[in-house]
Amino acid sequence: MRIRDILNKDCIDLNLKSTDKESVIKELISLLVNRGLIADKEEFFHAVWEREKTYTTGIGMGIAIPHGKSKSVKRAAVAFGKSERGIDFDSLDGKPAHLFFLIAVPEESHDLHLELISTLSRKLMHEEVRRALNEADTQEKVLEALSVDVRVN
Repeated sequence: MRIRDILNKDCIDLNLKSTDKESVIKELISLLVNRGLIADKEEFFHAVWEREKTYTTGIGMGIAIPHGKSKSVKRAAVAFGKSERGIDFDSLDGKPAHLFFLIAVPEESHDLHLELISTLSRKLMHEEVRRALNEADTQEKVLEALSVDVRVN
């Protein structure tokens, strides 16, 4: 599955207001709720937060990929947000995260969230993709950056 297929421009916020981990997750969930992709905001937050308490999803390089499976998710979706100031996300490299991808999948989706995390991680390991996302000033530029076909040599 391609990220572009489940990331709608209405689920992209280039100016997150949040200043901490909990509020950034809630802010991203609101994008999905407003789009009608999540039925119960609190239930989905609980699923994401419980996962986050187990092991951080701050992967480093300024990126966090919180995710959750829940019966409140109507269909698989991704929300993207960007924070210029950065947010402490307990990242593996100890640096603040600036780029956030929230993955939401229905409870019965088996390993779809793992496939999406893998797809995103492969793209984000490329500096040119991270740079394009950091420089993106429109939702369309975010979608373009994620549509680039990158290859590992």
